[in-house]
Amino acid sequence: MIKVGIVGGTGYTGVELLRLLAAHPEVELTAITSRKEDGLPVAEMYPSLRGRVNIAFSSPDKVDLTQCDVVFFATPHGVAMAQAPELLAKGVKVIDLAADFRIKDRAVFEKTYKIDHTAPELLEQAVYGLPELNREDIKKAKLIANPGCYPTTMQLGFVPLLKAGLIDAGHLIADCKSGVSGAGRKAEIGTLFSESSDNFKAYGVSGHRHTPETAAQLQRYTSDKVSLIFTPHLTPMIRGMHSTLYARLTKEVSNEELQQLFEDAYADQPFVDVMPWGSHPETRSTRGANMLRLALHRPNNGDTLIVLVVQDNLVKGASGQAVQCMNLMFGLDEGLGLQTIALMP
Repeated sequence: MIKVGIVGGTGYTGVELLRLLAAHPEVELTAITSRKEDGLPVAEMYPSLRGRVNIAFSSPDKVDLTQCDVVFFATPHGVAMAQAPELLAKGVKVIDLAADFRIKDRAVFEKTYKIDHTAPELLEQAVYGLPELNREDIKKAKLIANPGCYPTTMQLGFVPLLKAGLIDAGHLIADCKSGVSGAGRKAEIGTLFSESSDNFKAYGVSGHRHTPETAAQLQRYTSDKVSLIFTPHLTPMIRGMHSTLYARLTKEVSNEELQQLFEDAYADQPFVDVMPWGSHPETRSTRGANMLRLALHRPNNGDTLIVLVVQDNLVKGASGQAVQCMNLMFGLDEGLGLQTIALMP
């Protein structure tokens, strides 16, 4: 059994980890830390876990995480970098769901997140945890930088086109929407029910922190300079993410060839569903599941290709992807514990 520790188990990504790992046949939940909730049974905070998770939250100073085989950090940015060096030195594998190790360039990270990076020596060691693109490296990794939710949709939508050299890398546009849970489990005016319900708005238009992460990863697949315009929006739903991606085609290519390109790219990927040409994937078709669905459109058969991408921002966009990485790191079947079918309606 894999002994698992979770740092920061009280937030939405933390409880998603608990939900998935509690049903994982090869996992033993060993420790779940929370200084504020020390001693509180997990099932009291999250009744959905009654009978499945029978341990209590513990203050970080009361548990020895070095006894775990892997530790997930479902914490704010800056926490994992402070604790990862000691854990890695003791042979514990680390999966960070925050952004501490997603950006290799320390200066870019510090400019984007407005904090100092205290473990820069680990930046090169960290493997970007997007299995569909980095599976073999993930298998050998000791430290995983779990991708952001928006970047997952953008990369899986753009990469096949960039690798094939079919689009203008300098004019990529991503128009993306996420449910309110993407903002985390905290009390803020903008995410109150009376503020976010029956409302729709863009945010981070002048520069969002996921832009440098995504651009750097996309750059790996083309020699042309990547330029990405990314506009996120907050939608009045709890879960779900919908990204509408626009790319300008630079070569003559048929719709059939484009469809085949994506089907071939993801033919062996258990958690990417390439839908028939012209489909309209819906966020609810992925709710609660570790599945990303996409479909291609080409208005008037012109030179603009549109890729529609949906996922659950808390599962494939966060915790499910982290479990997917854990499975690969420990030589397990990639889909173990992740076969939940999306909730409908």
